Amino acid sequence: MADHSLRLGVNIDHVATVRNARGGAYPCPIRAAQLAEQVGADGITAHLREDRRHITDADIEGLMSALKVPLNFEMAATQEMQDIALRHKPHAVCIVPEKREERTTEGGLDVIQEEDRLKRFIAPLREAGCRVSMFVAADQQQIEATQRIGADVIELHTGAYCDYHADGDVAAREQELVSLKNMARFAYDLGLEVHAGHGLSYDTVHSIAALKEIKELNIGHFLVGEAIFRGLGPAIQEMRRLMNAAREV
Repeated sequence: MADHSLRLGVNIDHVATVRNARGGAYPCPIRAAQLAEQVGADGITAHLREDRRHITDADIEGLMSALKVPLNFEMAATQEMQDIALRHKPHAVCIVPEKREERTTEGGLDVIQEEDRLKRFIAPLREAGCRVSMFVAADQQQIEATQRIGADVIELHTGAYCDYHADGDVAAREQELVSLKNMARFAYDLGLEVHAGHGLSYDTVHSIAALKEIKELNIGHFLVGEAIFRGLGPAIQEMRRLMNAAREV
């Protein structure tokens, strides 16, 4: 029987954003990661950006030392980041597009345009034992390119779906959901493990979590925001409950 369990990866980037707003050491993203682990997170995601706007090198070192669950290390495809990943050898590495002027990751990676370079780039990461993921839009050609370069995983970008939901554009939201559903199945049939994330909230997680081909959701900003109102532990537990409910339908 196929395994349709669904993992929750909690992204703790924006705990570091709050910390860095004052330039001190509080709140500590490592403490947040450990709390997430205690209340049932299956993994922790952290994005070390080139400009270090939230997560820092010391945070990555601390997470590698403190965590018992896997670390998913998000990074741009640069030599500096490759060197850091090879030094720490996290469980997973997710390659994401990165622009200095963006507030957050906008859209998926263009694997097709950089196929040869990305194939060479991820080879040593895979040899070091890291599971390599590509963060892509729900696009068949990008998924095919991801499979060709030898990545283990795709993470489907759910930002457009969540934006359409927030805007009240029901037709566009449903069309994007169909694309996500079809491309999750397509990637699964290619032999890729399928993850999804970006912008997911209590209001949007059900339809994505219900897609049986998806193995993991990575959620961060919403959970850190919701923690202001109900606490981080209860916020994560409620997301876990909603994900489980979606799989039971």
